[in-house]
Amino acid sequence: MSRDIDVLVLGGAGVDTIVYVPRLPLPYADSYMIDSGIRTRAGQTGDFVAVGLAALGLRTHHLDLLGDDPEGDLVRALHRDHGIGLTTVPQPAGTRRAVNLVGPDGRRLSLYDTSRTRDDDRLPEDTVRALAARARHVHVCITQPCAQALPLLREAGVTVSTDLHDWDGENPYHEPFAHDADVVFLSAAGLGDPEPAMRRIAARGRARIVVATAGAEGAHLLADGELTGIPAVAPPAPVVDSNGAGDAFAAAFLHGLLHGEPPARCARQGAIAGAHACTVPSTRTAAIGRAELLARAAGAQSAPPVP
Repeated sequence: MSRDIDVLVLGGAGVDTIVYVPRLPLPYADSYMIDSGIRTRAGQTGDFVAVGLAALGLRTHHLDLLGDDPEGDLVRALHRDHGIGLTTVPQPAGTRRAVNLVGPDGRRLSLYDTSRTRDDDRLPEDTVRALAARARHVHVCITQPCAQALPLLREAGVTVSTDLHDWDGENPYHEPFAHDADVVFLSAAGLGDPEPAMRRIAARGRARIVVATAGAEGAHLLADGELTGIPAVAPPAPVVDSNGAGDAFAAAFLHGLLHGEPPARCARQGAIAGAHACTVPSTRTAAIGRAELLARAAGAQSAPPVP
C-alpha cells in the first residue's frame, strides 16, 4: 500500500469557547462585561496540529471520535475548509469541548468538559491499522482513547510522536505516551528543571528525541543524549494568545523531521511557528505557511544554539 498520508493525527478533536478576560487569575465578581465577545470555534490540540501540518504542505489525515452535534459539525467544517482528511468514529457522549479564559498577556486557563469522554471509548482497531499502513508518521494526542492505539502503531512499524503538554513528570496517565513514542514533546511549565524528566523519558522508552518547550525562554532539545538550548524567537507581531503555540511548534518540528532536517534545525522551525501562533487570536484557527516558515528559518540561521 502506498504511503499517501504524511502524518496521521490521532485524537484531540474538539471545540473551544473563547472568553477574553481582564486578568488571570480572574478575581471573583458577580459578573463581567466581555466587550470582545464570547466565541465558539473548532480547534483543540489534534485539530491545531493537523491544521499546522496541512499549512506546511504535508498530506494530513485526522482520526478521532466526534458527536453528531453542532460542535462536531464545526470540527468537520474546519477540516473541510483546510483540506484535511478526517475519519470520525461516532461518540454518543458528544464532541469534546472546553472553555478557554484568555488574559491580556496571552496566557490562558482551560476548562475541559470531561463528560464527553467515556472509559470504554475506543478507536476501531481495523481503522487504526488501515490508516497507519498509509502513513509515514503518526502524531498521537493524549486524549482518551488514544493510548489503546499505541500497540497497533508499533505493529504497523510507523514512527510516532506525542505531546505530553503540561505533564508534571509523575502522572501515570501520560507514561504510555511518553514511553511508546519516538519523538516526545512536552511543556517545561510544570517541571522546574526539565532535564531529569526528559532523560527519564529517553531512558525508559523509545524516544530518540525529547523536546521541552519553555515559552519566551525557548526550548530544550534532547537528541542523541545531548541536551541543547533552543533560543526563543521574537514574535512577528504583538502577542495576543498562547493557545495553540505548542501544537504549532510540534507541527513545524515534524515538518522539518520528515524533510530530513537535523533535530536542532527542526526545533528552530518549531520555535518560529510557535511564536507566530502567539500572534493569532484564539477566535481564529490559522497557521504559518511553508514559504513563510522557511524564509524566517533562513533568516535565523546565524543564531547559534545555547549550550
